[in-house]
Amino acid sequence: MIGSISVAQSPQASAVLVLEDGTRYSGRAYGATGTALGEVVFATGMSGYQETLTDPSYAGQIVLQTAPHIGNTGMNHEDNESGRIWVAGYIVRDPARRVSSWRAEESLDDALVRDGIVGISGIDTRALTRRIRSEGAMRGGIFSGPDAGLDADEQLRRVVEAPEMAGRNLSAAVSVTEVRVIPATAERIGNLAVLDLGIKQSTLDNLARLGFDVHVLPQSASFADILATDPVGVFYSNGPGDPSASDDQVAVLRQVLDARLPYFGICFGNQLFGRALGLQTYKLAFGHRGINQPVLDRTTGQVEITAHNHGFAVDAPREETFDSPNGYGAVEVSHIGLNDQVVEGLRAHDIPAFSVQYHPEAAAGPHDAHYLFARFRDLVLSSLGTGQEHTSEGDAK
Repeated sequence: MIGSISVAQSPQASAVLVLEDGTRYSGRAYGATGTALGEVVFATGMSGYQETLTDPSYAGQIVLQTAPHIGNTGMNHEDNESGRIWVAGYIVRDPARRVSSWRAEESLDDALVRDGIVGISGIDTRALTRRIRSEGAMRGGIFSGPDAGLDADEQLRRVVEAPEMAGRNLSAAVSVTEVRVIPATAERIGNLAVLDLGIKQSTLDNLARLGFDVHVLPQSASFADILATDPVGVFYSNGPGDPSASDDQVAVLRQVLDARLPYFGICFGNQLFGRALGLQTYKLAFGHRGINQPVLDRTTGQVEITAHNHGFAVDAPREETFDSPNGYGAVEVSHIGLNDQVVEGLRAHDIPAFSVQYHPEAAAGPHDAHYLFARFRDLVLSSLGTGQEHTSEGDAK
């Protein structure tokens, strides 16, 4: 294994970041050169940049890292959450000049170039983060190499003509196109139908470790396609885009709930669960992205530090149990974000279904919410009437 990889030290081209409000930040090209357009958002994790970059949920977004030093540990194939880097563009302050990890197989710079990701470095990322926090996430463009020399008005025109995240359905861009099956790696429970809306590999690995033969289905799968797997449960994954633009997946989920199949949804799957119950979703000002978000599990009273990546949220009554507008009985908000009181989880009382807005697989950490996978396993076992459900150390949280 390579212990130290030097990053190419050729002269760096100039680059500029342009926000849709006309704000400009000058810096140096990082990764591929050219133009990148997308919604500029910030991620607060101090580690785990590889998992962030390869998370399909970041499709369409230019990701700003608030941690100043990025790239120190390089990239390796083992930690990838998918087969490629998905971010639309990348913003860092101080990229590593040398990779220092025995697990590194290439530098981050080389990986960005390989996957054609246009980035910018050397800007005041703290000032940019503060601007997004005060003004909200907005469209932006990174222009580097020859494109950095484009007329400022032309650069701004390209930014403001780029599509907004609100109203966008990006599931088809990140989902599998054919069914993929991952065999159970523990005592087998049965088949789990997983709708891939932008799922991460670590999520699939966790589901297989529960004892499920995991059938990963395309985002276009019908209820008949789900039933064809002979499922003991259904899982909706994380993913990019606006949940209000995913009516087809919501309609399929309502059929799942009508059939009383055990359901677990995370992130985008939480938002679609909310809409299936009859609730509305809305766009957050700047969203939650990072691996340090505090959430209260109202079932246990425990506070968890969790991994997030969402720019939309479910609008639901927070203080008491309420009736599902679509007739699925009593529902409660099971988890609350402690930074801003955003709904972070839903639990139905009269059907076997629950969801959370964050990522319990938490690659690359923390693992406070990992018990949710076991909670779903026990829900499935209870639905099957096996009497095998049990409480492990993780469930006791």
